Amino acid sequence: QNASVAIMSFSGYDIEDAIVLNRGAVDRGFGRCFALRRYSVELKKYFNGSTDRTFPPPVAQASGPGSGKAASGLHRKSFFPGGRGAVSRRFEALEDDGVVRVGELLEEDQVYVHKFSPTNTREHVSDPLQLDNSLYAPSFARYKTVVPSYVERVVCTDNSDGCRTYKVMMRQTRLPELGDKFSSRHGQKGVVGLIAPAEDLPFAESGWCPDLIMNPHGFPSRMTVGKMMELIAGKSALQVGACQYGTAFGGVGVETLGEILAAHGFHYSGKEYLTSGITGEALQTYVFAGPIYYQKLKHMVQDKIHARGRGPRQLLTRQPTEGRAKEGGLRLGEMERDCLVAYGSSALLMERLMLSSDVFEASVCSTCGLMGYEGWCPYCKSGKHVAPIRMPYACKLLFQELMSMNVCPRLHIKEM
Repeated sequence: QNASVAIMSFSGYDIEDAIVLNRGAVDRGFGRCFALRRYSVELKKYFNGSTDRTFPPPVAQASGPGSGKAASGLHRKSFFPGGRGAVSRRFEALEDDGVVRVGELLEEDQVYVHKFSPTNTREHVSDPLQLDNSLYAPSFARYKTVVPSYVERVVCTDNSDGCRTYKVMMRQTRLPELGDKFSSRHGQKGVVGLIAPAEDLPFAESGWCPDLIMNPHGFPSRMTVGKMMELIAGKSALQVGACQYGTAFGGVGVETLGEILAAHGFHYSGKEYLTSGITGEALQTYVFAGPIYYQKLKHMVQDKIHARGRGPRQLLTRQPTEGRAKEGGLRLGEMERDCLVAYGSSALLMERLMLSSDVFEASVCSTCGLMGYEGWCPYCKSGKHVAPIRMPYACKLLFQELMSMNVCPRLHIKEM
């Protein structure tokens, strides 16, 4: 989209390439986009002949015989303990074939493929379609994202192995928010640092107000002259109603563009006389402003935001898992550790690198320096000099792997 850009410093929220957006422009649709995501659900075939199946959504009966059973003959309580309201909300987006219908709004924990898997996949089955419904266990495909999505389209197909596959395309409408990434056509990328109200932004005598404010400190070191030429070319093209060449590799010269601007009552170099929207006073300098093509990039804060208090740990090292998808921890790296070492915060180092990560209480013999069991050293055949110490589990694992390679590390312990 062609944004009206003012190249100036506005507050402290535009340092380090951050940009300031106009709240009014955002409300009018600037930077709005569709985010599409595809989910695939495969109905697997097992070597005993049985397959996964989809069933119609459960319908709770009001009273009488058959009350509390699903339309498919499955007992409702067997796969969802809860009342009628909970069941209807969870399965209300499904069609009669057990797959979500197009155009539905899916919320967190709602089912979009009502899939069931056979409980017995070992014994041979002659006719999988004749299996009793009670021999299937639920393995629903649930929508796990907090932000709701609309179902854009549903495709049913068979893969190369002959397995039925459902592909569901979800759609979200996303507005620009703090942390979203924008870029011009010249590699000048930056994240949104502030979405300011339109009344606080600087304005021209004609009432013009910028959609986007960019810090000028991004120009000197990067020398993206083409962006400045694009601004002047776009501004002059608006005055004459003709297309201009917007790159640094052709078209008319900057002098000609400046003359067009001057002929239509603008400053020769494309600068504007602006008034502060906060103080109401004129700015102390002219501001370089005009239209520049900006595009929203796929790096959006909604896909990257992550926090964790406690969560899953790795089986081998007993340290927190890695990555947002696995609810992983936030790594305190070597450079962060060096900052804490330089500051001298030893208790914080101990807490971050051991207590909150993989603390392990080991029993160490003070005589031979080897690790033993609780209160017993198998090498000295005694428990007299065994003392408990706290150490990272990764350290204990390293010692044991060294011992497996015929290297014997010994720990010398003393009372503090």
